Amino acid sequence: MLCSNGVIRISRTIPVSKWIQARESCSKLFVGGLSYDTNETVLRDAFGQHGEILEVNVICDHVKGKSKGYGFVRFTSEAAASTALKEMHGKLLDGRNVRVYYAHKG
Repeated sequence: MLCSNGVIRISRTIPVSKWIQARESCSKLFVGGLSYDTNETVLRDAFGQHGEILEVNVICDHVKGKSKGYGFVRFTSEAAASTALKEMHGKLLDGRNVRVYYAHKG
């Protein structure tokens, strides 16, 4: 829908630019509750069985270099991300039950 100010809106509250950002994040997952020993290789191996992965990041403290207990996995497709989310949420990984959600820009 084209509004009088020239902004295209998908709904009354979501401008197209926000919708596009949200759609881009559909292939990126947030993974929380990671063991502090979980590294990117372990995360890639666990999530890689659900589809092709573009990028894996375990977030670390800049000073100590230790994991903060969460990370991100970006898949090549939304379908792979969706499957991984369904299959991995609540599953045991390195002795911890992980939480998996779609990542979004805050």
